[in-house]
Amino acid sequence: MKSLKNLKRVMTAAVAATMLMMVGCGKDAGSSNKKNDEPTTAAGQSGNTIIITLNAEQAPITCENFEKLVNEGFYDGLTFHRVIDGFMAQGGDPEGTGMGGSKDTIKGEFKANGVNNELSHQRGVISMARSNDMDSASSQFFICYTGQYSSSLDGLYAAFGNVTEGMEVVEDFTRIPRSQGLDGEMSKPNTPIIMEKVEMIEPDANGWHRVKITMNNFIEEANV
Repeated sequence: MKSLKNLKRVMTAAVAATMLMMVGCGKDAGSSNKKNDEPTTAAGQSGNTIIITLNAEQAPITCENFEKLVNEGFYDGLTFHRVIDGFMAQGGDPEGTGMGGSKDTIKGEFKANGVNNELSHQRGVISMARSNDMDSASSQFFICYTGQYSSSLDGLYAAFGNVTEGMEVVEDFTRIPRSQGLDGEMSKPNTPIIMEKVEMIEPDANGWHRVKITMNNFIEEANV
């Protein structure tokens, strides 16, 4: 029992230490090439959209930068280039490799960088990827699948919003067979998972800004 607890602590620490924009997350992708015969509930049908509600209270600089890129059309046509089962899906790189970004970098809004950001990396939370430089985030972001591993990123990465509609679409990313990516894991989707259109939509009832991501029919195109 003690050895299992120690293993879990080691895995959690490894994830926190290696979730880098240039290198990627450290969790094993698991059975990423296994096809799922269950019918999809969203992608490939009519519901292929994701709604993200931004939290400018916790991360104002990050939200401003994200909205700026959205309004410029920066994300249109970009992909989710890394998908790791039970951990996260990462996208927003114009190179599609995990090595690129937008021209400007921003201050990392998290506790290790002197910012009291209390948004935890739980299921559906969106956060910024970065390199070892705490102020290196630009356009790449990731969406968490669970808090089991990603909560270890709290205080180290700038969480800035939540998926409030369409989390089932994000879950469907894991149905796409994957190959080995630059991170050394089976995380690279064999069929492109494309953000065809990313746009600002009307705020929610509480005035929080929202972003709508319209995905391609990646499930249908992959024929999984």
